Amino acid sequence: MSAAQDRVDQLLGGARRSLREIVTPEGVALHVELAEHGERAAAFLIDLTIWLGVAFFSYLVVFAVLVETRAFGVVVTLVLFIGFFVRNLYFIYFELAWQGSTPGKRINRLRVIDRAGGPLTAGAVIARNLTREVEVFLPLGVILAAGAGGVANFVLGVWLLLLTAMPLFNRDRMRGGDFIAGTIVIALPKRLLLADLAEQNARYVFTNTQLAAYGAFELQVLEELLRKPRTFETAQALDGVCDRICRKIGWTGSVPKARVVEFLTEFYTAERAYLEREQLYGRARADKNAKPG
Repeated sequence: MSAAQDRVDQLLGGARRSLREIVTPEGVALHVELAEHGERAAAFLIDLTIWLGVAFFSYLVVFAVLVETRAFGVVVTLVLFIGFFVRNLYFIYFELAWQGSTPGKRINRLRVIDRAGGPLTAGAVIARNLTREVEVFLPLGVILAAGAGGVANFVLGVWLLLLTAMPLFNRDRMRGGDFIAGTIVIALPKRLLLADLAEQNARYVFTNTQLAAYGAFELQVLEELLRKPRTFETAQALDGVCDRICRKIGWTGSVPKARVVEFLTEFYTAERAYLEREQLYGRARADKNAKPG
């Protein structure tokens, strides 16, 4: 987290979060904020309320069938199947359609991402959500149904407690499904724009449209060039790169020779921040020819 972001958080009373650095396959280092335990619990409760409401209306239809047919065995089977189907389809559908978010996560500004910095795959989403059945719903269902003896209920209760508390005992706050799927839950920055304004003493300001002209590969190339020792050949290369960037992004202002390095450094900083924000929202871009997503 930048010093400016720290000052803004302190001024507005914001709490500092735990940060992790994730390096994407393109080599871009992302600093992400881990979701707090309370935020994840609140998001889960919202999602739980929503899918229970959907399941409740489904059960009304099933009970209407029961009244008509009195097929108790079929109705019990349908109730169990609907409960399993609705809760898993709910989480899987939204996390796939909303790039790692559900309604509860979106309200709390949380998102599931790949722990290795890659795209969130369908396999990972399915794995992390089906694991929840073993973690929570299966032991909880058996206990509530009183289908096991006293010792079995105790074992299931311990199992439920340990797996539910797992995020408390690892630094990345991952539950069992996250370990299996290779995911973590992050908090999307709430005051990102405010921090940008706090840091906005730069001479050159770039729009999102201009920054969208390039991707992670071009950012790496520019970084390597800026890191090279200042020689005559490097200066010529920087001048050429500056000209190409200005043409590419439609820069209308003039960049004096003496300010080429300053211009490129500020463009690099802005481009990197832009790509990091896009990555957090599931719109990673490998290079200038790739479509976001």
